[in-house]
Amino acid sequence: MKTVMVIPTYWARPSQEGWKPGDAVYDHPTPLDQEGTLGRALESLNILKRRDFVLVIVAAATAGDIEGDVEEKVRGIVKASASPVQTLVFSHSDLARLRRIAEERVGTWAPPLLSLRGYSNIRNLCLLLPHILGAEAVILIDDDEVFEDPDFVDRALEFLGEEWEGKRVLAKAGYYIQPYGGYRLKKDFEPWMAFWDNLQRMNEAFDLYIARGPRLKRTPLVFGGNAVIHRELLVKIPFDPAITRGEDIDYLINAEIYGVNFYLDRELAIRHLPPPKPHPLWMRMREDIIRFLYEREKILQSGRLNPQDYDPYPGAFLRENLPEKVLGASQLLALQYLTREEREDAGEALANIKLAWENPFRGKPVLETYREFQQKWEVFMKAVEEDRDTFSKLLG
Repeated sequence: MKTVMVIPTYWARPSQEGWKPGDAVYDHPTPLDQEGTLGRALESLNILKRRDFVLVIVAAATAGDIEGDVEEKVRGIVKASASPVQTLVFSHSDLARLRRIAEERVGTWAPPLLSLRGYSNIRNLCLLLPHILGAEAVILIDDDEVFEDPDFVDRALEFLGEEWEGKRVLAKAGYYIQPYGGYRLKKDFEPWMAFWDNLQRMNEAFDLYIARGPRLKRTPLVFGGNAVIHRELLVKIPFDPAITRGEDIDYLINAEIYGVNFYLDRELAIRHLPPPKPHPLWMRMREDIIRFLYEREKILQSGRLNPQDYDPYPGAFLRENLPEKVLGASQLLALQYLTREEREDAGEALANIKLAWENPFRGKPVLETYREFQQKWEVFMKAVEEDRDTFSKLLG
């Protein structure tokens, strides 16, 4: 089974410049004046027994004016790493060439499908580039992880494309081993967490799906940095560009709308060593509120899925009571900010309440919009397959 592993890596302005309005928001992009975690991830490849795969590094910048610097930085890290597998780098200059080829060979409607801004768009490139290379299986990894299991690749590919309980396994995910050991998340309790209980709900889900057998089971959540996608799925189902955070679980929902289950493999683990998140809590919570509201609309509009299908997480945040959860959490978070005299942050926390109650997606045809994108994606992927020689020249 021809396999391509993809690692997206996110880079930001130098530390002294920080984030600026208009820059893309990612969990923890690496400042250009730091080495980041990519080199460490590449070094850990040496533990793998199986190396008959191609590795693609997708390098994304948070701002247009640093794209060239990001591309140079990442290529330098890859060169210095002496990766034990064939490794390709795809970045902004490559995207410009790809979009030109797409317009010439497919049509003017194709280039807008391709972008290096936003989690979902970058993940779509993580599907497209392996397809250009003729991959049958794609392993999605993040740059803040390290391999500790020598048999990781064999475990990742096990069961893929085969039948499990009457359905073919076209997508599966492993899980993260946390820096402090185990799969459970840990964080000191703060009052706002009594309402925004995402860590508690996630740990409940982990206990149900990771700690208990059988090895494979249909899962309501997926880890985007430890997922495996079969060619039959990636040519049909793209990530939804409207999702700016939590694109991995949203992809699972997209697959299930089209009748494909995701499975969690409780023997497929990777060590997760994330750096601190630079953005304030109210901003990260806002991104979650937006995606939960959006996903609830998509699920209900599907006519075949329900929020409770995704219990305990993210199902607990897809219910009608989400605004009440946001109200309680945001009030306590604003109070916490005010005790530290962080008035602007307190105001932003309270603004999340209005967002949740107004729900900008209510009544909007979010699923229809996604289906339109999905149909274009399917046609585009077919066009790539029929003209693979032209597209593959882009990747050397």
